[in-house]
Amino acid sequence: MRPTVKSALIALLCLGIPLTAMAQSKMLETFETAPETRWRFFTDTVMGGVSQGELDFLREGGKTHARLTGTVSTANNGGFIQMRTDLSAPPPDDATGLRLVLRGNDQRYFVHLRTGGTVLPWQYYQAGFHAPPEWTEIRLPFTAFEPSGRLLRGTPRIAGIKSVGIVAFGRDHEAEIDLREVGFY
Repeated sequence: MRPTVKSALIALLCLGIPLTAMAQSKMLETFETAPETRWRFFTDTVMGGVSQGELDFLREGGKTHARLTGTVSTANNGGFIQMRTDLSAPPPDDATGLRLVLRGNDQRYFVHLRTGGTVLPWQYYQAGFHAPPEWTEIRLPFTAFEPSGRLLRGTPRIAGIKSVGIVAFGRDHEAEIDLREVGFY
């Protein structure tokens, strides 16, 4: 006899396994428990740039989120502010992309992925997205990420992803982006 989806769900509930645990199995971050221990903020000042900003963790409507704000300046060969977290484990084998729940100031931002193959500080895989003023789910397939240079593979090797960065990058502008969830799909 073949179990149905319904009978499988009932069995999980009887075992005390909440369905939300299944839905969050690919969740990387919800910012609820000490996110300041996992997320780092840095700017182009590490290479002589003059961009400024900060990373804060705020509670609103019963949920915590990260807020990246600042002034991005391309002066002095600069041009970025970033929040980044290192992964404690690679994405699930069946993951096909990165999922973000965010809002912003109607500007374009980027996700930078670093892998075992991005050994130099200026190497990464990048995908852009628009951050509207209302909370929005963004899905970025791994195939949308482009290498920062010719020495990297055409797309990131999923099992090799080591970190995820949210970046205000490449042009003079005021940055403000809130991030409530990061996960894989």
